[in-house]
Amino acid sequence: MPRPANPIIIDIEASGFGGASYPIEVGVVLDDNSKFCTLISPAPDWQHWDSEAEKVHHIGRELLYTHGKPVREVAQRLNELLEGRTLYTDGWVVDRAWLVTLFHRAGLDMKFRVSPLELILSEGQMEHWHATKDRLLAEIAEPRHRASFDAWVVQETYRRTAAAHR
Repeated sequence: MPRPANPIIIDIEASGFGGASYPIEVGVVLDDNSKFCTLISPAPDWQHWDSEAEKVHHIGRELLYTHGKPVREVAQRLNELLEGRTLYTDGWVVDRAWLVTLFHRAGLDMKFRVSPLELILSEGQMEHWHATKDRLLAEIAEPRHRASFDAWVVQETYRRTAAAHR
C-alpha cells in the first residue's frame, strides 16, 4: 500500500469505552493541515455515560447539549468534507465502530473509508512511534485530550517518523 506523505487522520471521543458508548466529538486533520472538529449532541436514545471517560476527554454532557451539533448534521458535514477519501486512525477498532454508530443513527451511508494507521506505517516508523510521539507531546506546553488535537498529534508523529525512516 502506498504511504501518503501527509495522511488524513480522524479521532473520535466517546461517551464511554464499551459497546453502549457513542461518539461525542469528532476531529479530522486533512492532508493540507486544515482541521475540522465538532461536538456531537447525543441522539435521544443515546443514554450511556461513563464518568471515567469524561475524566479523560473533559467533555461533559451539558457541553454537548449546549454546543453539540445534531447527529445528521455532523454525518452530512463529514461526507461533504471527506467524500471518496481514505482516513486513518490509530484507534480503528473503536473509531470505526463509533462512526458506524453515528452514520447509522443519521440514516446516511459513509462516503469515505477509514483504515487502521498501521496499514501505512513502515517497520521503522512502528519501532520509533512511541518515542517520537512522547517527544512531540513534551514540546507542547499544554496538551489537550480532544479529538482534533489527538488527530494532529497522530499526523505529526506520522510525518516525523516517516521523515526519519525514508
